[in-house]
Amino acid sequence: MNATPASTDVIVIGAGLAGLVAAAEVVAAGKSVTILEQEPEASFGGQAWWSFGGLFLVDSPEQRRMGIRDSIDLARQDWFGSAGFDRDEDAWPRRWAKAYLQFAAGEKRAWLRERGVSFFPVVGWAERGGYTASGHGNSVPRFHITWGTGPGILAPFVAAVREGVDRGLVTLRFRHRVDELIIEGGAVVGARGAVLAPDDAERGAPSNRDVVGDFDERAAATIVTSGGIGGNHDLVRERWPKRMDTPPASMLSGVPAHVDGRMLAISESAGARLVNGDRMWHYTEGITNYAPVWPQHGIRILPGPSSIWLDATGKRLPVPLFPGFDTLGTLEHIVSTGYDYSWFVLTQSIIEKEFALSGSEQNPDLTGKSVRELLRQRLGKGATEPVEAFKRLGVDFVVADTIGELMAGMQALTPDVPIDADLVREQIEARDRQLDNDFGKDAQINALRQARHYRGDKLIRVASPHRILDPSAGPLIAVKLHILTRKSLGGIETDLDARALNASGAPVPGLYAAGEASGFGGGGMHGYRSLEGTFLGGCLFSGRTAGRAAASAV
Repeated sequence: MNATPASTDVIVIGAGLAGLVAAAEVVAAGKSVTILEQEPEASFGGQAWWSFGGLFLVDSPEQRRMGIRDSIDLARQDWFGSAGFDRDEDAWPRRWAKAYLQFAAGEKRAWLRERGVSFFPVVGWAERGGYTASGHGNSVPRFHITWGTGPGILAPFVAAVREGVDRGLVTLRFRHRVDELIIEGGAVVGARGAVLAPDDAERGAPSNRDVVGDFDERAAATIVTSGGIGGNHDLVRERWPKRMDTPPASMLSGVPAHVDGRMLAISESAGARLVNGDRMWHYTEGITNYAPVWPQHGIRILPGPSSIWLDATGKRLPVPLFPGFDTLGTLEHIVSTGYDYSWFVLTQSIIEKEFALSGSEQNPDLTGKSVRELLRQRLGKGATEPVEAFKRLGVDFVVADTIGELMAGMQALTPDVPIDADLVREQIEARDRQLDNDFGKDAQINALRQARHYRGDKLIRVASPHRILDPSAGPLIAVKLHILTRKSLGGIETDLDARALNASGAPVPGLYAAGEASGFGGGGMHGYRSLEGTFLGGCLFSGRTAGRAAASAV
């Protein structure tokens, strides 16, 4: 029996950033591509649209202008010290990590600039570590905020795909849910599944799953770019790392519900090997969205380093688990306490300088590319309007003039868990006494002082060290912080051409993977920990690789 002829050169499953980059590369090669996406067209661009737009670059002009001395050797030291590769399954992730570092230190910035992407001039310092030089963390600031945030990164690739539609090279099929990869003669030759009913759900909101038809799409190459598992809390708990005790009973979602991991199991059924499924990246600074778009919608606070971090009972977190230093180290500690939340205690002076909220919609000045609004919001008096809105409307915020009132408000939010008010007061007073001199033994205060030697932090990110109980810095603020699901760090194992590999290590003919579905490359190029700004970059790099490889193979 003759095989059904291909209807397109390449199929891309998933219309997020990695999928759009891959499709743009196929179009650039003059080949045809069909994009299959189960969500409505309103969600075109996937999770990247919601992002803050941070990108990891090495030795960039922006860094050099801020007085930062970076190098690929230092970046490699930081990456591998953070990744902690220690498994047989890390062979390909190691290679992907090395290749990505070359990209980040080489053509990444110029490649994006050619497509109209530019960056905010102040480089952020994410994941500061706080251990030894060879341990986890960024030794220097590397977090480059895209002018236009997530939509700004998406824009050139959306434009390339739309242009491909006009040229007859791209077919967009929304509401097409892939249920199976088609295998003929030992090769993946396409995908089949259900056509879902139209839905006018807004971007990111849940859409219906009513089946109105089916489809069978054939191609010489198929690229899976369907994302991870962060919207599927049952799957997150099932794959929860054993080293982190019991998974949280309650979590917020940092991604829409359709980020459910379905395509990972479907790819595995087609012969692809899944690796490092217990490696994942969830944030500990989640707050409940007062205007949710998807179920359990949470927003992440991007904190500066000054807030005092307490566990659910009021005990200060250990060194170096300060805000912005070690995401997974903090997560591991919090779940070990037996609770699934923690607290920030801070002042109005700190929130004005140090609180940013992750996401394009929470940063309208940067997203809208408005210099006037940016100067008003970031350098004017008070916190940004989105932060003040959460402080006023968010259910997780307590604002008070005295420590006694603050503690009463915190206890009212969590009546079933006693907070040791005397201990909290004692810890804050002890911390405040350390500010009587320009030297001291409190590691967090010393870290604040060191951070302010970097002029980017001193300018817009780190408040001048002051007493928490100083009335002139008030009012006092407490924020209840939830675990916020976000990224899968494992996925489909791929070689450096983004070809999906089987259990024997051989390529699955016709099948490629990119983005979060591939652990951003190789099945987990971050290892155990991310240096931040590497998720969008991983989508760019792996999507580009997959698109070029698939186009050259057809």
